[in-house]
Amino acid sequence: MKTTARCVSLLFTLWAAQAQADLVFAVNEGVTYKVPNTEIRAKYEAIAADLSKLLKQPVLIEPIADYPTLRKGLTEKAYDLAMVHPAHVSINAIKNSGYQLLVVTKGFENYRANFLVNASSPLKTLADLKGSKIGAPDEDSITAWMTRAAIRDALGGDAKQVSYAYTRYQEAVPFFVENNLTPSGATAAGAVIKAWTSKGGKVLFQSKAVPIKHIIASPKVSAEQVQIVRNYLLMLDTTDEGKAKLSATKYAGFAAYDSAALMALGTWLGL
Repeated sequence: MKTTARCVSLLFTLWAAQAQADLVFAVNEGVTYKVPNTEIRAKYEAIAADLSKLLKQPVLIEPIADYPTLRKGLTEKAYDLAMVHPAHVSINAIKNSGYQLLVVTKGFENYRANFLVNASSPLKTLADLKGSKIGAPDEDSITAWMTRAAIRDALGGDAKQVSYAYTRYQEAVPFFVENNLTPSGATAAGAVIKAWTSKGGKVLFQSKAVPIKHIIASPKVSAEQVQIVRNYLLMLDTTDEGKAKLSATKYAGFAAYDSAALMALGTWLGL
């Protein structure tokens, strides 16, 4: 019995060591877009396989759909690597949990909240929205954070002069304006903005640009591993093989970004 117990204990130890060796790569695609977990895993499958070889450890893709779970995992340093759509969540992880920025996603460096208004709108500036209600996506989305920061700037810090009607998805924002429920609606979704302006709608104002879709690394990841991952990501779009792997993600590639500039944007957001 003692021999059996020792064998069981040894097997458990070996299993635990193997499980501990896995690197968890959390992926969040935002809260205002509909992306199933199976699609997310498929997007990053080839990249995870490459990183597993380079780091000599299994890299497991873990889709994280909601922000509370994402925040909790980052606070507990449960994710070794993380693709974080919402910049405010990423910035908090860098500021408070010791994560470091590896890269940002090309094509998403200039994410801005666009304030949509009807073609006949008399509004001229963002300050004209004082005393009104604005339509916006999920209250904790990066778009909503940018919207509130822009309003705060326009109203000299008195953001309480505006109220908000929040909806889960970006695509629903134009409904507020079209049906005169709010004089303006804020969205950062390129397709939504294009559809709005193509049918005659106007954009009253654009917020500051904030890069989104950051890849960050836990303080548990070694300096050597950080450099390996960063170099790999930055070089992906320089070869046909790398571009083929990127095609699954629908991203053009990854770029370096100044961490100090990102922290400054965090201050602007109110973090």
